[in-house]
Amino acid sequence: MTDPIRVKICGLTTPEQVEAAAAAGAAYVGFVFFPKSPRAVTPAQAAELALVTPVGVAKVALVVNASDAELDEITETVPLDMLQLHGSETPERVAEIRARYGLPVMKAIGIADEDDLAAIDLYSDVADQLLIDAKPPKNADLPGGNGLSFDWRLVKRKYWRRPWMLAGGLTPENAAEAVRMTGARQLDVSSGVEDAPGEKNPERIQAFVNSIALQD
Repeated sequence: MTDPIRVKICGLTTPEQVEAAAAAGAAYVGFVFFPKSPRAVTPAQAAELALVTPVGVAKVALVVNASDAELDEITETVPLDMLQLHGSETPERVAEIRARYGLPVMKAIGIADEDDLAAIDLYSDVADQLLIDAKPPKNADLPGGNGLSFDWRLVKRKYWRRPWMLAGGLTPENAAEAVRMTGARQLDVSSGVEDAPGEKNPERIQAFVNSIALQD
């Protein structure tokens, strides 16, 4: 019997959203520390969200090219289980952050075509997990959360040395197909369960989790 597919609901900003994600069965909740994002929270706000996150649900901080000073404030203020690096961090920087903070690190890798897949092996040497996401358009304000997907055939039934999570344009309507096509055992969703940027819909969160339950 295989383990159930694990879901991460990212970009949560209110206690109600955290509670909805946990009630739906999410394995991870994500807090965004990127000021340009409509889902951004401060360390103080995230600390309050962490307090209402049930035990057993992993709390993930999404950062983009964060400095040590920024990471110090986040990790000292918020009780976290994982750091998600969603910028242009080099493998060396990933290893440095992992060593400095003693937390598991997930590195996001943007995919647009086959040439981008080489980065997956590169970062497998230094990250604990990989987030395989759609590469943002050039000049995009956000490195993720754009509601874009990529050609899932590029990662169809691929096996890497680290656990990986599929992201990018996932919705309750296409999540099951994404699992069938890629074999992913972890999915990350943000804009796909929203009514508007930053406004999570509890019913869509539940529908997303339900849609992949039959794929286990």
